[in-house]
Amino acid sequence: MKRLSWQVGLGLGLVALSGLIYLIHFALFRDAHHIFIYLVGDIAFVPIEVLLVTFIIHRLLTQREKRAMLEKLNIVIGAFFSEVGTALLNSFSSFDPESQRVKNELVVEGNWSDREFVIAAERLKRCAYEVRGREGDLYDLKSFLTAKRDFMLRLLGNPNLLEHDSFTQLLWAVFHLTEELSHRKSLSDLPGSDLKHLSGDIRRAYVLLISQWLAYMRHLKENYPYLFSLAIRTNPFDPEASPVVS
Repeated sequence: MKRLSWQVGLGLGLVALSGLIYLIHFALFRDAHHIFIYLVGDIAFVPIEVLLVTFIIHRLLTQREKRAMLEKLNIVIGAFFSEVGTALLNSFSSFDPESQRVKNELVVEGNWSDREFVIAAERLKRCAYEVRGREGDLYDLKSFLTAKRDFMLRLLGNPNLLEHDSFTQLLWAVFHLTEELSHRKSLSDLPGSDLKHLSGDIRRAYVLLISQWLAYMRHLKENYPYLFSLAIRTNPFDPEASPVVS
């Protein structure tokens, strides 16, 4: 209410100042006709000015600011995959007995078009992702995620994440899995119901991670060919990948 009163007071003050200037103009030149000609002309231009400033210029500036924010966020996503994501892809796939089908879809080639990325994403949606807690090493996964907890917390504190829902969901899924594993002192004698619960948590993070990884590869191809080249040569899903350029 105080803010509204302040704004109303400022508006009334500006209108009064404008009226005072018009009075001074009339007192000096005694030409009301001239004053009203320019007054009506200025008022007539107000809707066009609102259109230009509010709907065009403001939108252009907002889009430019959003692109800059997303660019910064893609740097954060790159740091995530470098520090955590790529290793997690390898770890999660060890829990999936049908992981080879997923890996076949993620052998990205350097000449992939946007359509091929879209097709790969659609095929991955149809994969079953039969994650089984006994297939992989839960102790190794717990140790890795616990060591990366502070790093992920710093990422979650990044305000730019509000502009990227899918990556935020991925971070929360991975962090939730970290908390689930860290609260279990022993992972060797878990009942079947608890293993099923953990398998569901792994699957959630696994699906989101694969989707985000593919989207990130597409971003690199479109914007950073040299980083895309390295990502292809270190692709965790390609058994023939090598960082050495041959």
